[in-house]
Amino acid sequence: MSNWKTEEEAREQIKALVADFYHDFKAPKESKENFKPGDRISYASRVYDEKEMQSLTDAMLDFWLTTGRFSDQFEKEFAQWIGVKFAHLVNSGSSANLIAFMTLTAPELGDRQIKRGDEVITVAAGFPTTVTPMIQYGAVPVFVDVTVPQYNIDVTKLEAALSPKTKAVMIAHTLGNPFDLKAVKAFCDKHNLWLVEDNCDALGTKYTIDGETRFSGTWGDIGTSSFYPPHHMTMGEGGCVYTNNPQLHRLILSYRDWGRDCICPSGQDNFCGHRYDGQYGQLPQGYDHKYVYSHFGYNLKVTDLQAAVGVEQLKKFPSFIERRRHNWARLHDALAKSSAADKLILPAPAENSEPSWFGFLISVKPESGVKRNDVTKYIEEHNVQTRLLFSGNLIKHPCFDQIRDTDAYRVVGELENTEYIMNNTFWVGVYPGMTDEMIDYMAQVIVEAVNVK
Repeated sequence: MSNWKTEEEAREQIKALVADFYHDFKAPKESKENFKPGDRISYASRVYDEKEMQSLTDAMLDFWLTTGRFSDQFEKEFAQWIGVKFAHLVNSGSSANLIAFMTLTAPELGDRQIKRGDEVITVAAGFPTTVTPMIQYGAVPVFVDVTVPQYNIDVTKLEAALSPKTKAVMIAHTLGNPFDLKAVKAFCDKHNLWLVEDNCDALGTKYTIDGETRFSGTWGDIGTSSFYPPHHMTMGEGGCVYTNNPQLHRLILSYRDWGRDCICPSGQDNFCGHRYDGQYGQLPQGYDHKYVYSHFGYNLKVTDLQAAVGVEQLKKFPSFIERRRHNWARLHDALAKSSAADKLILPAPAENSEPSWFGFLISVKPESGVKRNDVTKYIEEHNVQTRLLFSGNLIKHPCFDQIRDTDAYRVVGELENTEYIMNNTFWVGVYPGMTDEMIDYMAQVIVEAVNVK
Protein backbone atom coordinates (compact mmCIF):
# COMPACT_ATOMS: atom_id res chain seq x y z
CA MET A 1 0.00 0.00 0.00
CA SER A 2 1.46 3.37 -0.99
CA ASN A 3 1.94 6.28 1.38
CA TRP A 4 1.70 9.01 -1.24
CA LYS A 5 0.59 12.30 0.24
CA THR A 6 0.02 14.14 -3.05
CA GLU A 7 -0.52 13.32 -6.69
CA GLU A 8 2.73 15.10 -7.56
CA GLU A 9 4.68 12.89 -5.16
CA ALA A 10 3.04 9.81 -6.67
CA ARG A 11 3.93 10.93 -10.21
CA GLU A 12 7.56 11.50 -9.33
CA GLN A 13 7.93 8.09 -7.70
CA ILE A 14 6.22 6.35 -10.59
CA LYS A 15 8.45 8.14 -13.11
CA ALA A 16 11.54 7.21 -11.08
CA LEU A 17 10.51 3.56 -11.34
CA VAL A 18 10.03 3.98 -15.09
CA ALA A 19 13.59 5.30 -15.35
CA ASP A 20 14.85 2.22 -13.48
CA PHE A 21 12.85 0.00 -15.83
CA TYR A 22 14.40 1.70 -18.86
CA HIS A 23 17.96 1.25 -17.64
CA ASP A 24 17.37 -2.37 -16.65
CA PHE A 25 15.50 -3.53 -19.75
CA LYS A 26 15.34 -0.99 -22.60
CA ALA A 27 18.72 0.73 -22.78
CA PRO A 28 20.32 0.26 -26.23
CA LYS A 29 22.30 -2.91 -26.65
CA GLU A 30 25.37 -1.07 -27.90
CA SER A 31 25.67 0.73 -24.59
CA LYS A 32 26.25 -2.64 -22.92
CA GLU A 33 28.39 -4.42 -25.48
CA ASN A 34 30.35 -3.41 -28.56
CA PHE A 35 28.98 -3.97 -32.05
CA LYS A 36 30.29 -7.11 -33.72
CA PRO A 37 30.55 -7.39 -37.52
CA GLY A 38 27.57 -9.37 -38.72
CA ASP A 39 25.19 -8.00 -36.10
CA ARG A 40 21.98 -6.64 -37.60
CA ILE A 41 22.14 -3.01 -38.81
CA SER A 42 18.68 -1.56 -39.45
CA TYR A 43 18.21 1.31 -41.89
CA ALA A 44 16.54 3.26 -39.07
CA SER A 45 15.53 2.92 -35.45
CA ARG A 46 14.18 4.90 -32.53
CA VAL A 47 16.76 6.65 -30.37
CA TYR A 48 15.38 7.44 -26.92
CA ASP A 49 16.07 7.10 -23.21
CA GLU A 50 14.20 7.20 -19.92
CA LYS A 51 13.09 10.81 -20.48
CA GLU A 52 10.68 9.84 -23.27
CA MET A 53 9.28 6.97 -21.23
CA GLN A 54 8.82 9.23 -18.20
CA SER A 55 7.09 11.90 -20.27
CA LEU A 56 4.81 9.27 -21.80
CA THR A 57 4.01 8.03 -18.31
CA ASP A 58 3.21 11.57 -17.20
CA ALA A 59 0.70 11.89 -20.06
CA MET A 60 -0.75 8.48 -19.27
CA LEU A 61 -1.33 9.52 -15.66
CA ASP A 62 -3.25 12.58 -16.91
CA PHE A 63 -5.41 10.15 -18.90
CA TRP A 64 -6.49 13.03 -21.13
CA LEU A 65 -5.49 10.89 -24.16
CA THR A 66 -6.57 13.22 -26.99
CA THR A 67 -4.80 16.46 -27.91
CA GLY A 68 -3.94 18.32 -24.71
CA ARG A 69 -1.18 20.04 -22.76
CA PHE A 70 1.70 18.05 -24.22
CA SER A 71 0.42 18.69 -27.73
CA ASP A 72 0.19 22.40 -27.00
CA GLN A 73 3.71 22.40 -25.59
CA PHE A 74 5.15 20.55 -28.55
CA GLU A 75 3.44 22.76 -31.14
CA LYS A 76 4.73 25.90 -29.43
CA GLU A 77 8.29 24.62 -28.98
CA PHE A 78 8.49 23.07 -32.45
CA ALA A 79 7.25 26.25 -34.13
CA GLN A 80 9.82 28.28 -32.21
CA TRP A 81 12.60 25.84 -33.08
CA ILE A 82 11.91 25.57 -36.80
CA GLY A 83 11.09 29.26 -37.14
CA VAL A 84 7.39 29.52 -38.04
CA LYS A 85 4.37 31.20 -36.48
CA PHE A 86 2.00 28.23 -36.56
CA ALA A 87 2.54 24.47 -36.15
CA HIS A 88 -0.22 21.87 -35.83
CA LEU A 89 0.23 18.23 -34.90
CA VAL A 90 -1.52 15.46 -36.83
CA ASN A 91 -1.43 11.69 -36.57
CA SER A 92 1.12 11.01 -39.36
CA GLY A 93 3.26 12.59 -42.03
CA SER A 94 0.86 11.28 -44.66
CA SER A 95 -2.00 13.02 -42.85
CA ALA A 96 0.16 16.16 -42.78
CA ASN A 97 0.41 16.01 -46.57
CA LEU A 98 -3.33 15.42 -46.85
CA ILE A 99 -4.10 18.44 -44.67
CA ALA A 100 -1.54 20.61 -46.47
CA PHE A 101 -3.09 19.85 -49.83
CA MET A 102 -6.74 20.04 -48.74
CA THR A 103 -6.09 23.40 -47.11
CA LEU A 104 -5.33 24.76 -50.59
CA THR A 105 -8.75 23.59 -51.85
CA ALA A 106 -10.60 25.93 -49.46
CA PRO A 107 -13.01 28.37 -51.16
CA GLU A 108 -11.71 31.16 -48.90
CA LEU A 109 -8.61 31.26 -51.12
CA GLY A 110 -10.55 32.74 -54.03
CA ASP A 111 -8.76 32.58 -57.38
CA ARG A 112 -5.91 30.60 -55.81
CA GLN A 113 -8.20 27.78 -54.63
CA ILE A 114 -7.22 24.41 -56.09
CA LYS A 115 -10.29 22.99 -57.81
CA ARG A 116 -10.88 19.61 -59.41
CA GLY A 117 -9.02 19.51 -62.70
CA ASP A 118 -6.38 22.01 -61.58
CA GLU A 119 -2.76 20.92 -61.79
CA VAL A 120 -0.01 20.47 -59.21
CA ILE A 121 3.61 19.99 -60.27
CA THR A 122 5.39 17.12 -58.50
CA VAL A 123 7.70 14.14 -59.10
CA ALA A 124 7.13 10.41 -59.52
CA ALA A 125 10.40 9.42 -57.80
CA GLY A 126 9.21 9.59 -54.24
CA PHE A 127 6.72 8.49 -51.62
CA PRO A 128 3.09 8.06 -52.77
CA THR A 129 1.37 10.12 -50.08
CA THR A 130 2.91 13.31 -51.45
CA VAL A 131 0.74 12.70 -54.52
CA THR A 132 -2.23 10.69 -53.20
CA PRO A 133 -4.27 13.68 -51.91
CA MET A 134 -4.19 15.31 -55.36
CA ILE A 135 -5.53 12.23 -57.13
CA GLN A 136 -8.16 11.47 -54.49
CA TYR A 137 -9.46 15.03 -54.65
CA GLY A 138 -9.51 15.17 -58.44
CA ALA A 139 -6.60 17.50 -59.05
CA VAL A 140 -4.05 16.55 -61.70
CA PRO A 141 -0.46 15.77 -60.64
CA VAL A 142 2.06 16.81 -63.29
CA PHE A 143 5.14 14.62 -63.06
CA VAL A 144 8.58 15.93 -63.99
CA ASP A 145 11.95 14.22 -63.86
CA VAL A 146 14.61 14.43 -61.16
CA THR A 147 18.38 14.81 -61.22
CA VAL A 148 21.09 12.38 -60.17
CA PRO A 149 22.94 12.44 -57.75
CA GLN A 150 20.69 14.93 -55.92
CA TYR A 151 17.52 12.84 -56.55
CA ASN A 152 15.34 15.96 -56.51
CA ILE A 153 13.17 17.76 -59.06
CA ASP A 154 14.88 18.90 -62.26
CA VAL A 155 14.11 22.61 -62.08
CA THR A 156 14.90 23.08 -65.79
CA LYS A 157 11.62 21.25 -66.50
CA LEU A 158 9.39 23.57 -64.45
CA GLU A 159 8.43 25.98 -67.20
CA ALA A 160 7.58 23.09 -69.53
CA ALA A 161 5.29 21.67 -66.82
CA LEU A 162 3.40 24.96 -66.40
CA SER A 163 -0.10 25.35 -67.83
CA PRO A 164 -3.02 27.74 -67.29
CA LYS A 165 -4.38 25.17 -64.81
CA THR A 166 -1.27 25.04 -62.61
CA LYS A 167 -2.00 26.11 -59.03
CA ALA A 168 0.81 24.66 -56.91
CA VAL A 169 4.09 22.80 -56.60
CA MET A 170 4.13 20.03 -53.99
CA ILE A 171 7.34 18.02 -53.68
CA ALA A 172 9.50 16.35 -51.06
CA HIS A 173 13.10 16.93 -50.06
CA THR A 174 14.68 13.56 -50.83
CA LEU A 175 16.21 11.73 -47.86
CA GLY A 176 17.31 14.99 -46.26
CA ASN A 177 18.75 16.54 -49.42
CA PRO A 178 16.69 19.65 -50.24
CA PHE A 179 15.43 20.35 -53.73
CA ASP A 180 16.60 23.57 -55.39
CA LEU A 181 14.50 25.82 -53.18
CA LYS A 182 15.85 29.00 -54.72
CA ALA A 183 14.75 28.04 -58.23
CA VAL A 184 11.47 26.43 -57.18
CA LYS A 185 10.47 29.33 -54.94
CA ALA A 186 11.34 31.86 -57.68
CA PHE A 187 9.19 29.87 -60.12
CA CYS A 188 6.26 29.79 -57.70
CA ASP A 189 6.57 33.49 -56.90
CA LYS A 190 6.73 34.36 -60.60
CA HIS A 191 3.55 32.45 -61.43
CA ASN A 192 1.66 33.01 -58.14
CA LEU A 193 1.69 29.32 -57.23
CA TRP A 194 1.46 27.69 -53.83
CA LEU A 195 4.58 25.86 -52.66
CA VAL A 196 4.16 22.89 -50.30
CA GLU A 197 7.38 21.40 -48.93
CA ASP A 198 7.03 17.77 -47.96
CA ASN A 199 9.74 17.94 -45.29
CA CYS A 200 9.08 14.48 -43.86
CA ASP A 201 12.53 13.17 -44.79
CA ALA A 202 14.49 16.38 -44.20
CA LEU A 203 13.66 17.82 -40.80
CA GLY A 204 16.65 19.87 -39.65
CA THR A 205 18.00 20.57 -43.14
CA LYS A 206 19.16 24.15 -43.70
CA TYR A 207 19.00 26.09 -46.97
CA THR A 208 20.34 29.52 -47.86
CA ILE A 209 18.81 31.95 -50.37
CA ASP A 210 20.45 35.35 -50.96
CA GLY A 211 22.31 35.17 -47.66
CA GLU A 212 19.28 34.13 -45.57
CA THR A 213 19.38 30.67 -44.01
CA ARG A 214 16.24 28.86 -42.90
CA PHE A 215 15.19 25.32 -42.18
CA SER A 216 13.64 23.38 -45.05
CA GLY A 217 9.88 23.30 -44.72
CA THR A 218 9.74 27.02 -43.95
CA TRP A 219 10.52 28.51 -47.36
CA GLY A 220 7.21 27.53 -48.91
CA ASP A 221 3.63 28.32 -47.95
CA ILE A 222 3.20 25.08 -45.98
CA GLY A 223 5.67 22.51 -44.65
CA THR A 224 4.98 18.99 -43.43
CA SER A 225 6.87 16.60 -41.17
CA SER A 226 6.59 12.97 -40.08
CA PHE A 227 7.39 11.52 -36.66
CA TYR A 228 7.13 7.85 -37.66
CA PRO A 229 9.85 5.80 -35.88
CA PRO A 230 12.39 5.72 -38.76
CA HIS A 231 12.28 9.50 -39.19
CA HIS A 232 14.54 12.16 -37.73
CA MET A 233 12.62 12.16 -34.44
CA THR A 234 9.65 10.10 -33.39
CA MET A 235 6.31 10.03 -31.59
CA GLY A 236 5.61 6.50 -32.83
CA GLU A 237 2.99 7.79 -35.22
CA GLY A 238 2.63 11.51 -35.73
CA GLY A 239 3.17 14.43 -38.06
CA CYS A 240 3.04 18.20 -38.24
CA VAL A 241 1.78 20.90 -40.61
CA TYR A 242 3.30 24.37 -40.33
CA THR A 243 3.02 27.79 -41.92
CA ASN A 244 3.58 31.50 -41.43
CA ASN A 245 0.33 32.40 -43.19
CA PRO A 246 -2.50 33.25 -40.71
CA GLN A 247 -5.23 32.31 -43.18
CA LEU A 248 -3.65 28.94 -43.97
CA HIS A 249 -3.15 28.38 -40.23
CA ARG A 250 -6.88 28.76 -39.65
CA LEU A 251 -7.73 26.48 -42.58
CA ILE A 252 -5.26 23.80 -41.44
CA LEU A 253 -7.03 23.65 -38.09
CA SER A 254 -10.42 23.37 -39.72
CA TYR A 255 -9.48 20.53 -42.06
CA ARG A 256 -7.66 18.71 -39.26
CA ASP A 257 -10.56 19.08 -36.80
CA TRP A 258 -13.58 17.67 -38.69
CA GLY A 259 -13.85 20.67 -41.05
CA ARG A 260 -15.52 22.71 -38.33
CA ASP A 261 -15.76 26.47 -38.33
CA CYS A 262 -15.30 26.69 -34.55
CA ILE A 263 -11.83 27.38 -33.15
CA CYS A 264 -12.48 26.18 -29.59
CA PRO A 265 -9.51 24.21 -28.24
CA SER A 266 -10.19 20.59 -27.30
CA GLY A 267 -12.32 20.41 -24.14
CA GLN A 268 -13.42 24.07 -24.27
CA ASP A 269 -16.72 25.68 -25.28
CA ASN A 270 -17.57 29.20 -26.43
CA PHE A 271 -13.92 30.27 -26.76
CA CYS A 272 -14.94 33.10 -29.13
CA GLY A 273 -17.90 34.23 -27.02
CA HIS A 274 -20.28 33.98 -30.00
CA ARG A 275 -21.36 30.36 -29.88
CA TYR A 276 -25.07 31.07 -30.40
CA ASP A 277 -25.34 34.32 -32.36
CA GLY A 278 -23.93 33.58 -35.83
CA GLN A 279 -25.46 32.98 -39.24
CA TYR A 280 -23.75 30.21 -41.26
CA GLY A 281 -24.72 28.83 -44.64
CA GLN A 282 -28.42 27.99 -44.67
CA LEU A 283 -28.50 27.01 -41.00
CA PRO A 284 -30.95 28.67 -38.59
CA GLN A 285 -29.76 31.91 -37.00
CA GLY A 286 -27.80 31.14 -33.82
CA TYR A 287 -27.07 27.51 -34.66
CA ASP A 288 -24.47 26.15 -32.20
CA HIS A 289 -21.15 27.26 -33.70
CA LYS A 290 -19.39 24.22 -32.26
CA TYR A 291 -21.27 22.13 -34.82
CA VAL A 292 -20.90 24.33 -37.89
CA TYR A 293 -18.77 22.78 -40.65
CA SER A 294 -17.19 25.09 -43.20
CA HIS A 295 -15.14 22.39 -44.98
CA PHE A 296 -15.25 18.67 -45.70
CA GLY A 297 -12.62 17.84 -43.12
CA TYR A 298 -11.26 14.99 -41.03
CA ASN A 299 -10.27 14.10 -37.50
CA LEU A 300 -6.49 13.73 -37.74
CA LYS A 301 -5.41 14.99 -34.35
CA VAL A 302 -2.52 13.45 -32.44
CA THR A 303 -2.90 12.02 -28.94
CA ASP A 304 -1.23 13.63 -25.96
CA LEU A 305 0.61 10.36 -25.36
CA GLN A 306 2.40 10.76 -28.69
CA ALA A 307 3.07 14.44 -28.12
CA ALA A 308 4.61 13.68 -24.73
CA VAL A 309 7.24 11.56 -26.46
CA GLY A 310 7.84 14.33 -28.99
CA VAL A 311 8.45 16.94 -26.30
CA GLU A 312 11.49 15.00 -25.10
CA GLN A 313 12.62 14.00 -28.59
CA LEU A 314 12.74 17.65 -29.61
CA LYS A 315 15.26 18.35 -26.85
CA LYS A 316 17.58 15.70 -28.30
CA PHE A 317 16.97 16.63 -31.90
CA PRO A 318 20.01 18.89 -32.55
CA SER A 319 22.32 16.06 -31.49
CA PHE A 320 20.41 13.67 -33.78
CA ILE A 321 21.06 15.97 -36.75
CA GLU A 322 24.77 16.23 -36.03
CA ARG A 323 25.12 12.46 -35.71
CA ARG A 324 23.29 11.89 -38.98
CA ARG A 325 25.69 14.28 -40.71
CA HIS A 326 28.67 12.56 -39.12
CA ASN A 327 27.48 9.11 -40.18
CA TRP A 328 26.71 10.24 -43.73
CA ALA A 329 30.13 11.86 -44.14
CA ARG A 330 31.96 8.82 -42.74
CA LEU A 331 30.13 6.46 -45.08
CA HIS A 332 30.65 8.76 -48.07
CA ASP A 333 34.38 9.02 -47.36
CA ALA A 334 34.76 5.26 -47.01
CA LEU A 335 32.92 4.48 -50.26
CA ALA A 336 34.59 7.29 -52.23
CA LYS A 337 38.03 5.86 -51.38
CA SER A 338 37.04 2.25 -51.96
CA SER A 339 37.69 -0.13 -54.83
CA ALA A 340 33.99 0.06 -55.70
CA ALA A 341 33.93 3.83 -56.20
CA ASP A 342 34.11 3.67 -60.00
CA LYS A 343 31.03 1.43 -60.10
CA LEU A 344 28.82 3.64 -57.96
CA ILE A 345 27.22 7.06 -58.08
CA LEU A 346 27.41 8.50 -54.58
CA PRO A 347 24.96 11.14 -53.35
CA ALA A 348 25.79 14.84 -53.47
CA PRO A 349 24.25 17.57 -51.30
CA ALA A 350 22.35 20.35 -53.00
CA GLU A 351 24.11 23.66 -53.43
CA ASN A 352 23.44 26.23 -50.69
CA SER A 353 22.35 23.50 -48.29
CA GLU A 354 23.34 21.79 -45.07
CA PRO A 355 21.33 18.57 -45.18
CA SER A 356 19.94 16.67 -42.21
CA TRP A 357 20.36 13.28 -43.83
CA PHE A 358 17.66 10.64 -43.58
CA GLY A 359 19.58 8.06 -45.58
CA PHE A 360 22.49 7.45 -47.94
CA LEU A 361 21.48 6.97 -51.57
CA ILE A 362 23.63 4.86 -53.89
CA SER A 363 23.18 4.20 -57.60
CA VAL A 364 24.91 1.35 -59.38
CA LYS A 365 26.33 2.37 -62.75
CA PRO A 366 24.77 0.16 -65.47
CA GLU A 367 28.03 0.10 -67.41
CA SER A 368 29.69 -1.59 -64.43
CA GLY A 369 27.86 -4.81 -65.25
CA VAL A 370 26.63 -4.95 -61.64
CA LYS A 371 22.91 -5.36 -60.95
CA ARG A 372 21.26 -3.38 -58.16
CA ASN A 373 19.21 -6.34 -56.98
CA ASP A 374 22.31 -8.53 -56.71
CA VAL A 375 23.98 -5.82 -54.63
CA THR A 376 21.07 -5.36 -52.23
CA LYS A 377 20.59 -9.13 -51.89
CA TYR A 378 24.24 -9.52 -50.84
CA ILE A 379 24.01 -6.61 -48.41
CA GLU A 380 20.83 -7.96 -46.83
CA GLU A 381 22.37 -11.44 -46.54
CA HIS A 382 25.13 -9.81 -44.50
CA ASN A 383 22.59 -8.37 -42.07
CA VAL A 384 22.54 -4.77 -43.32
CA GLN A 385 19.07 -3.48 -44.10
CA THR A 386 18.49 -1.69 -47.42
CA ARG A 387 15.66 0.29 -48.94
CA LEU A 388 14.76 1.48 -52.44
CA LEU A 389 13.92 5.11 -53.15
CA PHE A 390 10.30 4.44 -52.19
CA SER A 391 8.13 4.09 -55.27
CA GLY A 392 10.99 4.46 -57.77
CA ASN A 393 8.52 5.54 -60.43
CA LEU A 394 5.09 5.91 -58.88
CA ILE A 395 3.33 5.79 -62.25
CA LYS A 396 4.44 2.19 -62.74
CA HIS A 397 2.70 0.93 -59.59
CA PRO A 398 -0.60 -1.02 -59.50
CA CYS A 399 -2.39 1.95 -57.92
CA PHE A 400 -2.13 3.62 -61.36
CA ASP A 401 -3.55 0.66 -63.28
CA GLN A 402 -7.07 2.05 -63.53
CA ILE A 403 -5.98 5.60 -64.41
CA ARG A 404 -2.84 4.88 -66.47
CA ASP A 405 -2.70 6.85 -69.73
CA THR A 406 -5.74 8.93 -68.79
CA ASP A 407 -6.10 12.63 -68.09
CA ALA A 408 -5.99 11.94 -64.32
CA TYR A 409 -2.31 12.92 -64.43
CA ARG A 410 0.21 14.42 -66.83
CA VAL A 411 3.86 13.60 -67.55
CA VAL A 412 6.42 16.10 -68.80
CA GLY A 413 9.22 14.49 -70.78
CA GLU A 414 10.43 10.91 -70.54
CA LEU A 415 11.28 10.67 -66.81
CA GLU A 416 14.60 9.10 -67.79
CA ASN A 417 16.32 9.62 -64.43
CA THR A 418 13.22 8.42 -62.61
CA GLU A 419 13.41 5.18 -64.60
CA TYR A 420 17.13 4.94 -63.88
CA ILE A 421 16.51 5.29 -60.14
CA MET A 422 13.77 2.66 -60.25
CA ASN A 423 16.25 0.15 -61.68
CA ASN A 424 19.61 1.09 -60.20
CA THR A 425 19.27 2.93 -56.87
CA PHE A 426 19.05 1.88 -53.21
CA TRP A 427 19.86 3.38 -49.85
CA VAL A 428 21.09 2.51 -46.40
CA GLY A 429 20.57 4.28 -43.11
CA VAL A 430 22.60 6.82 -41.18
CA TYR A 431 20.37 7.14 -38.13
CA PRO A 432 21.89 8.58 -34.95
CA GLY A 433 21.98 5.28 -33.11
CA MET A 434 24.66 4.01 -35.50
CA THR A 435 28.24 3.82 -34.21
CA ASP A 436 31.40 4.33 -36.28
CA GLU A 437 31.94 0.58 -36.15
CA MET A 438 28.53 0.00 -37.70
CA ILE A 439 29.17 2.56 -40.44
CA ASP A 440 32.54 1.01 -41.24
CA TYR A 441 31.10 -2.50 -41.42
CA MET A 442 28.27 -1.25 -43.64
CA ALA A 443 30.79 0.34 -46.02
CA GLN A 444 32.80 -2.88 -46.11
CA VAL A 445 29.74 -4.95 -47.00
CA ILE A 446 28.63 -2.52 -49.73
CA VAL A 447 32.08 -2.66 -51.34
CA GLU A 448 32.07 -6.46 -51.19
CA ALA A 449 28.58 -6.56 -52.72
CA VAL A 450 29.62 -4.40 -55.66
CA ASN A 451 32.88 -6.28 -56.29
CA VAL A 452 31.60 -9.83 -55.84
CA LYS A 453 32.00 -11.97 -58.97
